[in-house]
Amino acid sequence: MTERVVIVGGGTAGSVLANTLADEVVAEIDAGDVEIVLVNDSEEHVYKPTWLYVPFGEKTPADAKRPLSDLIDGRVDLVIDRVSAVDTDAETVSFDGSRDDLPYDQLVLAMGAQVTPEETPGLAEGGHHFYGPEATAELREALAEFTEGHLVMSIVGVPHMCPVAPLEFPLMADTWLRERGLREDIDITYTYPINRAHGIESVAEWVGPLMEERDITVETFFNPERVDPDDQTVHTVEGRKLSYDLLVSIPPHDGSDVVRDAGLGDDGWVDVDPATLEATNAKNVYALGDIADLPTSKAGSAAHYAATSLADRLASVVRGERPTAEYDGKTVCFIESGEDEATYIAFDYEEEPTPKPPSKLIHWSKLGYNQSYWLTARGVL
Repeated sequence: MTERVVIVGGGTAGSVLANTLADEVVAEIDAGDVEIVLVNDSEEHVYKPTWLYVPFGEKTPADAKRPLSDLIDGRVDLVIDRVSAVDTDAETVSFDGSRDDLPYDQLVLAMGAQVTPEETPGLAEGGHHFYGPEATAELREALAEFTEGHLVMSIVGVPHMCPVAPLEFPLMADTWLRERGLREDIDITYTYPINRAHGIESVAEWVGPLMEERDITVETFFNPERVDPDDQTVHTVEGRKLSYDLLVSIPPHDGSDVVRDAGLGDDGWVDVDPATLEATNAKNVYALGDIADLPTSKAGSAAHYAATSLADRLASVVRGERPTAEYDGKTVCFIESGEDEATYIAFDYEEEPTPKPPSKLIHWSKLGYNQSYWLTARGVL
């Protein structure tokens, strides 16, 4: 009997898993004992970190996309459709389209996170963000026309994709504006919800002096409740008010109704065992990437490392062996610090990160990885 592994989501997590698992069980696939099905709601694979560079004219939205079929191992069955429901009792997934329900033996959910700026009154109308092709292109136009006033970078949604992106934008904007001779006419403010500049303490300790050196104001304990687009003000739950001329936000993020409806996580994120990535509320179900409720960052590298661990685990499962591979929370994040320099942090469930001194070498290493990322999606790197 053929063991069917169904993977929902063709982003970094799903693509790396599908390709890596196909390599590990190639003999079983050739023998007809294992089948891997990757379901995605689009024919394109998107490398989301590209969006950060679009507002500054360094990338275009098109640079973030490749045909998914070009990246996925030919031994993986690719289905382009949107999953509308998961029945963990019947072990099937249902679709928005006309196709029949798809049974699974092992199911991996890797649908990512969704941005929902509409959850904060006035934010969609009064602010910009860079979490999507249209949004980041609109921000590029707004930034190109911005020559004086107050630029505010405000974190509204926690958790969010890429833990360091909120820091990168104001630092990159500072450099971009200085290069154009506009910085003296533009104030920059960065806000964060807790009592320091970032949730990771060592990152906050590193970036605080850097923000001060760049004349970027940091406002902490700042939790936006609503935005008034007419008055161009952000109002917080703490009763504070901040005026802006250009508002860039990290909007609220949401999981999936499919997860909620299947009883896999009340808040839309799949409750999983941090090491095995197995869902706590259902058998033979796993979650990867942003959709997984893990005690680590929603970062592409975390999805990558988790996917390779889960590939080893699933290879054992489909062979009838006891799985031993576990994910240790490994994450590596590059951090653009402006002035053509960058740093990085590496950490896991046990190890705390320590930012390295920013350098041009790390900056160019990050740009180099952005170019070679497509090998990661293929499971090569």
